[in-house]
Amino acid sequence: MGHDISQAEITNVESLRLRVAIRGAVQGVGFRPFVYRLATELGLTGWVNNSPQGVFIEVEGGKERLDSFLLRIEKEKPPRSFVQSLESSFLDPKGYPAFEIRESDESGEKVALVLPDISVCPDCLRDVFDPGNRRYLYPFTNCANCGPRFSIIEALPYDRANTTMKRFVMCDECSTEYANPLDRRFHAQPNACPKCGPHLELWDKQGGVRSSRRQALLGAADAIREGRVVAVKGLGGFHLVVDARSGEAVNRLRDRKRREEKPFALMFPSLEMIKEVCDVSDVEERLLLSPESPIVLLKRIKTNPRPAITHQQSIAPGNPYLGVMLPYTPLHHLLMAELDFPIVATSGNLSDEPICIDECEAVKRLDGVADLFLIHDRPIARHVDDSIARVMMGREMVLRRARGYAPLPVHFGQGLPACLATGAHLKSAVAISAGAGVFVSQHIGDLETSQAFDAFKRVISDFERLYEVRPESVACDAHPDYLSTKFAEETGLPAHRVQHHLAHVVSCMAENEIEGPALGVAWDGTGYGDDGTIWGGEFLRVDGGSYQRVARLRAFRLPGGEIAVREPRRAAIGLLYEIYGDELFTMDGLAPMRAFTSQERSLLKQMLKKRINSPLTSSAGRLFDAVAAVANLRQQARFEGQAAMELEFAVDEIPTEETYSLRGAEPEMANQQTALVIDWQPMVMEIIDDVNDRLPLSRISAKFHNTLAEMIVAVARRIGEERVALSGGCFQNKYLTERAARRLQSEGFRPYWHQRVPPNDGGIALGQLVAAARSIVIRAAL
Repeated sequence: MGHDISQAEITNVESLRLRVAIRGAVQGVGFRPFVYRLATELGLTGWVNNSPQGVFIEVEGGKERLDSFLLRIEKEKPPRSFVQSLESSFLDPKGYPAFEIRESDESGEKVALVLPDISVCPDCLRDVFDPGNRRYLYPFTNCANCGPRFSIIEALPYDRANTTMKRFVMCDECSTEYANPLDRRFHAQPNACPKCGPHLELWDKQGGVRSSRRQALLGAADAIREGRVVAVKGLGGFHLVVDARSGEAVNRLRDRKRREEKPFALMFPSLEMIKEVCDVSDVEERLLLSPESPIVLLKRIKTNPRPAITHQQSIAPGNPYLGVMLPYTPLHHLLMAELDFPIVATSGNLSDEPICIDECEAVKRLDGVADLFLIHDRPIARHVDDSIARVMMGREMVLRRARGYAPLPVHFGQGLPACLATGAHLKSAVAISAGAGVFVSQHIGDLETSQAFDAFKRVISDFERLYEVRPESVACDAHPDYLSTKFAEETGLPAHRVQHHLAHVVSCMAENEIEGPALGVAWDGTGYGDDGTIWGGEFLRVDGGSYQRVARLRAFRLPGGEIAVREPRRAAIGLLYEIYGDELFTMDGLAPMRAFTSQERSLLKQMLKKRINSPLTSSAGRLFDAVAAVANLRQQARFEGQAAMELEFAVDEIPTEETYSLRGAEPEMANQQTALVIDWQPMVMEIIDDVNDRLPLSRISAKFHNTLAEMIVAVARRIGEERVALSGGCFQNKYLTERAARRLQSEGFRPYWHQRVPPNDGGIALGQLVAAARSIVIRAAL
């Protein structure tokens, strides 16, 4: 089996249901008849209807025909229509007999919808590059079909007076467009032109103005060509930009940003240039060109890379993927047209801090990082990072949900109690329920700094004000020390602590519209367990408002506790101590042992022997770390998940079905319920043998991943639930997810994975909210 499983092999085994929510200029322009003709031509069944929030479509058929339907919507849509946002999910079929145009849906509680920020439309882009147009080279050109939304709105309704554009009084020409129902700028709230709208300035390190308007952009472009770091104020915050062709410039940015090895995102001038560097599938191309315009993780082309990017290793060290995006605002298009080469465009912040949104704040916070600041005078109401997505199993999977996606709701069939969910500690995002929708916030970041926690509190008050929701309860993580948990319990509202891994599983089930019972596989790095230990390799049977831990990975100790997250060698020592006991400290041939001095080893031995600062964990994430250290791939990590990522990348398309030995220990008693313990010891001992025999790392990694997939299948067989939900940060791993899903399908199970909501902790808030809402409803019924 190769690294990428063929789409036909894993997805054409049966009919699927594709749900599509389209927002934009799609009503009264023949959109529903167009969808009807397209669906019937492709032999699909289902329906399409209008609602106050857009056009909603459900179609059923084989995966290839559904993919074709999705790709053709935007390519063949009616000429007077414009898609501002398109969100799609593959779900279980309902068995629709034919395709129909349904009556418009005007029912249900009306909840105001805030659209995400939308990439510039083709019409506005033509205006920008047309020398005869009054908006020629104007970087803030927009219309009713594109431009800023979520990043500028201050209150509902969405009128100019309630946005950050209120300070700019429209000139006569703009006012005429704004008032004309036949003009595409009719009621375009950010409408502006060079005469009356925002303008650029180029600032030095101290905030002194060096140039303005067109000269500011040209000055920034010159500085980038010279290898300097330029902070560019965009749609939802600042980017730090350097010339991606210059290894020296990229490494200078790394040093200043204190980002040693974590990959940087790239912005390319064109799709054609991306294709010279990366493999791009049809689905990936649609993502790159979509109104959401996220960063897309693409596989690098191994042979003959474009000479313009000779420093790919400095951009994404040890990573066969590049995170790439296209320009999505007129400002970015103008800058890229001037440069005509790829740039690094990474978030304008220091590690663990939210991105800067205000130019004066940026000058202070990015002191010593940026050489120049390309700023504008349109205020940003809230930070909105670039979203990140990848294609998994032939479907879109959002890994970081922000620009282009947030704050669109996840819809439910019925209204939910008014509830706030505060999310987790890492990759923070919050959620709030209003009517039958759950509004999941933009990515906030790790709550490791006071700036991040302040941003977290701002987002919560922001959502409550925007949607005029007064939560009657709050859901949070079960970890007592998380800032998000402490905040929830200080609100004075009834607080519902939701176990971390249950929230992961419920999040996956909710977005896939399955109620339960189901087997949830929640694999991640860290989560507070019901027994006070660190969970992370969990199998939960979830049914309605209840769950049972039916299996877990065998636990081992983490010497040093939290520090082990950054040192895979410590996870390895804890894991190996479970196998060898004190004898481990005489085994100098093992790579993790060699990674410590004799004095350090002596200290580790005492910690493990006396169980001092060595918490127990069943974490799959830490198992990845330990195996990476045993295979001498990585002993210390420079960023979260680095060892696990490198272990995935090491597979490198090795076509092997080989596995290591698998053993399930006798069930243990936990919480008066039986939990099967999956024992990794035989696998680890065989990995050590393979390392000693100098088996290629790629084959060791493939066998390791294949064994993990077999663990999932073995538990699924033992538990007997047909539906299996895969959630948690480990399922960002493409090889593991595709392998596990393929094996589950071949054994007659129905696997589910994330699509619109991240599998990592960015999706936790949705699961918390749904779990808490179910608990509230069940209690009310008693």
